[in-house]
Amino acid sequence: MAKRDEAREGPSQRQLRVGEEIRRVLARVFERGELHEPALSGVRITLSEVSVSPDLRNATVWVIPPIDGEIADILPILSRVAGRLSGQVAREVRMKFAPRLTFKRDTAFDASQRMNAILNDPVIRQDVAAAPESSDEDSTEDGGSDTHGA
Repeated sequence: MAKRDEAREGPSQRQLRVGEEIRRVLARVFERGELHEPALSGVRITLSEVSVSPDLRNATVWVIPPIDGEIADILPILSRVAGRLSGQVAREVRMKFAPRLTFKRDTAFDASQRMNAILNDPVIRQDVAAAPESSDEDSTEDGGSDTHGA
């Protein structure tokens, strides 16, 4: 018999709820400037997601790079103040243990921007426009069987 954790794919509902609550607390801390970190003053930090381990002791905070700054400058600072942020989370979220926070760059938005650039490339647009459209109607016109009628 398979273990419960092995049969499940992806995070549990509890992990998702805890991750979202941690994200809300951290976003509030950054928005209000409650951290009192001079290196982060005036820097707008966007958190896309918080992934929590099954035992809820570790949390990975995914940070979106700021438009006007470099994420490489922000991640070391966030890692340095992770202990203080973890304490803030522990005060506001009722949990048995305060999760250890790890900050990483969220690359999903970079990938979507690259895909958008590829799709808007004039050569690709020309190829897509020149490609014949296929549909179910094409198969019935070519002598294929008609599944809609008797």
